Amino acid sequence: MTEVSRAAASFRDPAGFVFQRDGTLYRQVNQVGQADYDRFISSGLYETLSRNGQLVSHEEVSEEAASPSLAYRVIRPERVPFISYPYEWSFGQLQAAALLTLDLQSSALEHGMSLKDASAYNVQFVGSSPVFIDTLSFETYEAGSPWVAYQQFCRHFLAPLALMSRVDIRLNQLLRANIDGIPLDLASRLLPALSKLNPGLLIHLHLHATMQGTHSDRQAAPPKGGFKQTSMLGLIDNLRSTVKSLAWKQPKTEWRDYTSDNSYTDRARTHKHELIDRFLKEANPSAVWDVGGNTGEYSRIASGQGRPTVSFDIDPACVERNFQQASTENDRRILPLLLDLTNPSPGIGWSCAERSSLIERGPAELVMALALVHHLAIVHNVPLPDIAEFFAKIGRQLIIEFVPKDDVQVQRLLKGRRDIFDHYSQADFEAAFQGRFEICERVTIEENGRVLYRMVRS
Repeated sequence: MTEVSRAAASFRDPAGFVFQRDGTLYRQVNQVGQADYDRFISSGLYETLSRNGQLVSHEEVSEEAASPSLAYRVIRPERVPFISYPYEWSFGQLQAAALLTLDLQSSALEHGMSLKDASAYNVQFVGSSPVFIDTLSFETYEAGSPWVAYQQFCRHFLAPLALMSRVDIRLNQLLRANIDGIPLDLASRLLPALSKLNPGLLIHLHLHATMQGTHSDRQAAPPKGGFKQTSMLGLIDNLRSTVKSLAWKQPKTEWRDYTSDNSYTDRARTHKHELIDRFLKEANPSAVWDVGGNTGEYSRIASGQGRPTVSFDIDPACVERNFQQASTENDRRILPLLLDLTNPSPGIGWSCAERSSLIERGPAELVMALALVHHLAIVHNVPLPDIAEFFAKIGRQLIIEFVPKDDVQVQRLLKGRRDIFDHYSQADFEAAFQGRFEICERVTIEENGRVLYRMVRS
C-alpha cells in the first residue's frame, strides 16, 4: 500500500512542499511557483549551484504529485544523511552557513534571480560542508527591489553570530526558543555597547533594530524602485565582511583537551582504538551516532571506515574544534553537533513537529557511548535502567564503555560530594542493559580497567 506523508516543516511556501512516498523523498512544485522554477532551471543557476555542491541536486520525475490539483512538477532531491538545526551547530558551522547563503544570493543576482528566503533551516551539512536544500527559495529578481530576505538573514545568522562571539557562545540556544530567528531588538540590547564600533553590526543590527521599532509596520529595507542592483551587491558584500569579522575565541574548557588529558596510557588508548575499529567492522552499521564525541577522536574511526557519523558533544569548544578539523580535511562523513544528552533537542515549532526531536531523527543503526555513562549516572543522577532505555530508543546497536567506580575520573566526579551510588557497579550496569540489549561481547581495556561492550537491541 502506497504511503504518502508531507514533511511537517514544509508548509510555509505556496510554491511547493516536500513529501515522502514509500520512504522516498520528493518535492512538489506547485503551479504558482512554475515561473520562478522554470527561470531557475533555464537561467543556468541550478546547474551552477548544484555543480559547485552549494545546492542539493535533484531530478525531475514522473511520480504522482501529493496534491495533483496544485502541481506543476515533481522532483526527487538528493537526501542529506542527517537533518540538523542551527541551535545544534558550532560557531564555525553557523558562520559557514551564513556565508553560503550570501554566496547564493550573489550567484542568484548574476542569473537574474534572488533569494526570497534566507532561513538558516534551509542549510544542512553533509559532513563539514554546508549545502542549501530549498530549491524553491529562488525567485525572479525585479529591478529596483530590495532584498526581501535581508531581515530574515540578520535574525537567523548575524544576530546569533554576534551574540555568540561578543557575549557568550551559549546564546546560540536562543535560536531554539526563537524558531524565526533572534529578534533584532533583543540582540541589540544584549550586545555590549562596544559592538557599535563594528560598522556592520551598527548598521545591520543596532540601527536595523531601531528602524524596526520606528517603522514597525513597514519593511526595514529601502522601498521598491529605489534599490539598484549595485546597491544590492554592496549590501551582500558588506554583510559578508561583517560575518567574516566575527570570531569566537575558544576558552580552555573541562573537556576540550580530554583526548590528551585523561587516564589512558598509550597502550590502553591503542587497545581501545583497536577494539572500536573491530567492533564497528563486526557490527557493520550504515550510520553511526557518537553521543559523547568530544573532539571526534573515536568518531573518526567510524567515518574512516566510510560510515556517515554524527559526532555529538555538550562542549561548544569540542564541537568547534571537531568541525574545524573536519573542514580542514574536507571530511564529508563526519558531522559534529552540539548535544546535551540530559536535555536533547525536542520537537518544536508548529504543532511541535516543525523541527524534529533527536529521538524522532533516529534510531541510528549504531550508537557509540564512550566514557559517558558515569557522567550521566553520577553527575546527573540518571539511574542505569533509564540510561539503557534511552539508548534503546536512539540506537539499534551499541558500543558502550563502562567506567568502574575506582577509576580516577569517577573519583574526581565524586570528590566533594556524598557517594549515594550504591547501584553503580559493572554487575548493575550489565543487569540494566540486558533488559534492553543482548551483550555480544565485553572486553576489558588493557592497563585501564574500563570495559568496552558491543550490544544489539533485543
